[in-house]
Amino acid sequence: MQPSFFHIHSVGATKWDIRQKVWDYIEANNLAHFPRPVHNRIPNFKGAHCACAAVADLESFHRTSEVKVDPDKPLEGARLAVLQARKTLLVPTPRLRAGLFNRIVPPQGASKEDLHVCSTSQGVKDFSVPVGLEAKVRVDLVVVGSVAVSEKGYRIGKGEGYADMEYAMMVSMEAISSATVVVTVVHDCQVVDIPEELIEKHDLTVDYILTPTRVIQTECKWPKPQGIIWTKLNADMLERIPVLQKLRALEQKSGKDVSLGRADLRGEVVRPGGGRTDAGVDDRAVNTLHLGGVPAGLRVSELKRSLQERGALPQRLIWQGANGRAFLDYGDHEKAQAALTALQALSINGHNMQVAFARGQRSRRRPGVPQRTGKVTESQTPNWSLKRS
Repeated sequence: MQPSFFHIHSVGATKWDIRQKVWDYIEANNLAHFPRPVHNRIPNFKGAHCACAAVADLESFHRTSEVKVDPDKPLEGARLAVLQARKTLLVPTPRLRAGLFNRIVPPQGASKEDLHVCSTSQGVKDFSVPVGLEAKVRVDLVVVGSVAVSEKGYRIGKGEGYADMEYAMMVSMEAISSATVVVTVVHDCQVVDIPEELIEKHDLTVDYILTPTRVIQTECKWPKPQGIIWTKLNADMLERIPVLQKLRALEQKSGKDVSLGRADLRGEVVRPGGGRTDAGVDDRAVNTLHLGGVPAGLRVSELKRSLQERGALPQRLIWQGANGRAFLDYGDHEKAQAALTALQALSINGHNMQVAFARGQRSRRRPGVPQRTGKVTESQTPNWSLKRS
């Protein structure tokens, strides 16, 4: 008998609903190791090493010489399997700040214990060599972490979009092809039904799901990202991720449209006609809060956790941590007002932050474009139950 997994009955489920229910279930059933709690993380689930070991049994694993594995703790066993097979292990640089990849180079004559050290997060730091965009990388297998995944291959990460971005960047630098296989490793309870309408053009889908008890071939028909969608990025993202600037210059040189999204470096929203929103707008028309005093090194996941604890999760979060700020869009003035009250005297890790209406920052919808679902409200929480199969 296969293990139990979640089943969503509600048509209105959002990605955030699914993440929250999976995280809650893992915590409630003590299914994870450190770090805890698993909220806002790729869960380091119990049985991860066993599930990761199955990657070495995949036919596609034997055909590849270069494997990209995400740096998440539960994927440590997958990184070890790559090193033990004497294949080239590529790991994304943390938050893509210093490039796209690092190649893990074990010490000469490395023992099994040495390889185990190299597969850990500390080993990734100590034994890595940067890989430049000019390097002729050919990745035939990609291993990513997930918060939830469906048997159809639809995947939901922790919400920061790095796995999707990394894949799109690899497409742009011709490091992967349509034949590249994508694998995710999760606990059985993370295999859930995900409505197809939640999947977007930039979302990465998977070909195989490895769990402690199963190997699932998804035969996913949804196309993987075909490259970077520049209109989903803004100048602030390019500032925080320099490798994007290089890729953009290369694509622009080749004649591609590399127009960015609507937010400029100051977080202002540019209207379709080119003008910015009126800086003197009445607070009653503002749905967005400005969060200032964001300390250097704060992770966006830490901010999300604090917002969640105060019941002030926004519909959209525009992160500008490099500039010491963030914008919280609630899509509705009353919700923004309630969040403003809830976030007074906000302090994270001993750092006090300032919260105020973002004057001149109207709702971040473009005129004439329907508002996308994404807010977390009680009415949108799906009816979840356990289903056995």
